[in-house]
Amino acid sequence: MTDTEAIPVLDLGPYLAGIPGAIDRAAGELRFALTEIGFYFVVNHGVPSALVREVFRQAVRFHAQPLVKKLAIKLDKDNVGYLPMKGDTLRTSTVESITKPNLNEALFVARDLPGDHPDVLADRRFRSANRWPPDLPGFRDAVVDYCGRMERLAQQLVRLYARALDLPAEYFDGPFKEPQYKLRMTHYPPQATAPEDEFGIAPHTDTSFLTLLAPNDVPGLSIRTQSGEWIDAPAIPDAFVVNGGQLLQRWTNDCFLATPHRAVNRSAASVTPSPFSATAISTGRWLPCRPASARTSRHIIPRPTTPIT
Repeated sequence: MTDTEAIPVLDLGPYLAGIPGAIDRAAGELRFALTEIGFYFVVNHGVPSALVREVFRQAVRFHAQPLVKKLAIKLDKDNVGYLPMKGDTLRTSTVESITKPNLNEALFVARDLPGDHPDVLADRRFRSANRWPPDLPGFRDAVVDYCGRMERLAQQLVRLYARALDLPAEYFDGPFKEPQYKLRMTHYPPQATAPEDEFGIAPHTDTSFLTLLAPNDVPGLSIRTQSGEWIDAPAIPDAFVVNGGQLLQRWTNDCFLATPHRAVNRSAASVTPSPFSATAISTGRWLPCRPASARTSRHIIPRPTTPIT
């Protein structure tokens, strides 16, 4: 396997500790990952392993409920709530013709807004109140705590993205001051003998700026390299998997990749990973991106007036 067909591992420890020069060293590694592969792992990220284990425990609690209880908070028009097993089919894949629904079920959680929040009262799109299970004490607090920590990690990561684009580290601070995000608590049942055209989640690219997938002991994620080969992402203890989405690709003039990926649980055990997907509230720019060997940056081109949501 070549360097461009292996998922890099970024050690965030020196950067988060404020060691001089660490931010630019990490940004260089990030740039390679996002221009060549579109995925990377992060270690020494500062997220307590106990917190990750707790959110997995809460996800298992939710999915262990009877179906009737989960359907009581079914996914709404703002994409929060419960998506039943085989509840969606990906028909926008650019790498494979999809005919079967995804073999997973998921609970979607967004920023936790109170019922009297102005955006909730105004019925603003994607800013509704979350749909929480009523019979799981402690569930909401644990999930909100995890979401808050993941948001802070995303805010730390986007400073590396800015430096990887030769921009000031604070460039994304405004758009990510209060980004839109979704936590998807997904249950993938075992598919040890599943047909080749049936997936836990079919090949696709994310629409967000970035996605963080929590550490999981059971592998199942595969990504499509630029050569067209599919490679499996290994399970690395305490390492988050991070990938870019279509918004990031658009902002960087197609310099940073939105890499197709898929998930199939070939193990004998059910898996409940928790991907966290963050989308910036844009203040409106295309970003300059140049080849690694070039020394001059492109002009910043104004974005279209239509906002990206």
